[in-house]
Amino acid sequence: MPAVCSSRTKRYTGRMKKTLLADALLVGAVALLGAAGYYLAPLLVPRSDITLPLSDCDLNQGGCQTVLPDGERVEFSIEPRPIPTVKPLSLHLTIDRGDLRQVDVDFTGATMQMGYNRTRLTKQTDGRRFVGQSSLPICTTSAMQWQATVILDTGKALFAIPFRFVSEH
Repeated sequence: MPAVCSSRTKRYTGRMKKTLLADALLVGAVALLGAAGYYLAPLLVPRSDITLPLSDCDLNQGGCQTVLPDGERVEFSIEPRPIPTVKPLSLHLTIDRGDLRQVDVDFTGATMQMGYNRTRLTKQTDGRRFVGQSSLPICTTSAMQWQATVILDTGKALFAIPFRFVSEH
């Protein structure tokens, strides 16, 4: 009789080990997905310390100026105008100060989710100008409202400056 109990016990113990292993793998996978989501979320929603009000300036008419809370002037422009979809865009930013660490421009559909579209601008030798290239994906409608959020990294804070414009194709 002990041999029968021993084989049943071994089978039961083996099944328990497999179940525990499967549970541990599932918990590990969920934890890994949670951690990945936590670290990748800022890519989809730009993080900022200070978000300025939406500018009423039209980027299709020319460069738009705004003033940071510390009084620094920022000018942002997109060319060509009117702003097209599926064509190369030149992005230009000029700021009074020369100590910005980084400038990104995040494009999002104002009324429709269009996916991740962020461009890092390159600092020019004078330290006050930043330039870059980007493009907008085509939309099913003839005109679409977009938001370009300029993200300024000063090293002490992140400023988000939103601009709205309409693109056509």
